[in-house]
Amino acid sequence: MSLVDKLKWRYATKKFDSTKKIAADKLEYILEAIQLAPTSIGLQQFKVLVIEDESIRARLREAAFGQPQVTDASHLIVFAAEILTPEHGKKYIDHVAATRNVERATLSGFEDMVQGAITGRTPEQLLVWAQKQAYIALGVLIAAASEQEVDSAPMEGFNPAKFDEILGLTEKGLTATVIAGIGYRADDDPNSKLKKVRKHKDDMFIRI
Repeated sequence: MSLVDKLKWRYATKKFDSTKKIAADKLEYILEAIQLAPTSIGLQQFKVLVIEDESIRARLREAAFGQPQVTDASHLIVFAAEILTPEHGKKYIDHVAATRNVERATLSGFEDMVQGAITGRTPEQLLVWAQKQAYIALGVLIAAASEQEVDSAPMEGFNPAKFDEILGLTEKGLTATVIAGIGYRADDDPNSKLKKVRKHKDDMFIRI
């Protein structure tokens, strides 16, 4: 099936089969797709937590208003935004130089742009910027999981402060932004039988 066919197949899974686990190769495929997701200037200003620990997930479920996808999915993915500092910018340029095998000095103009993008924003603006990048990666996760016929349930209904506390994110300079359960739908999930509702194309696209 094409990617469009797979996206027609997927839906926001409400009930996972907790006995079914994602095979290691499929999980790594999905994670690599997230790693390759585009981000502003390539900065990837977020971390991705892959959570299997049942006790941690039970606590997170309480902080997500009891949503069963948090504990019943094969894996819980947490996208945590990172507020960048000039040191992050420096390390990024170091990484670019090493990866592309170029002299760091040749990247001085690019580094000025990167550092300007960081220092020219307030902490609040840096957080919003990072969160936007996390959502791009979430979209890639959904597409990659669908391609592998792995179900997904993106969720915003959770208490970020409690997630940060449970996962020890604050001391790492991170904050939980959006989460997704991935795994396999239960046979009796009523949502799997519902027809997908989307805007008509004429109401969605403005052609200029």
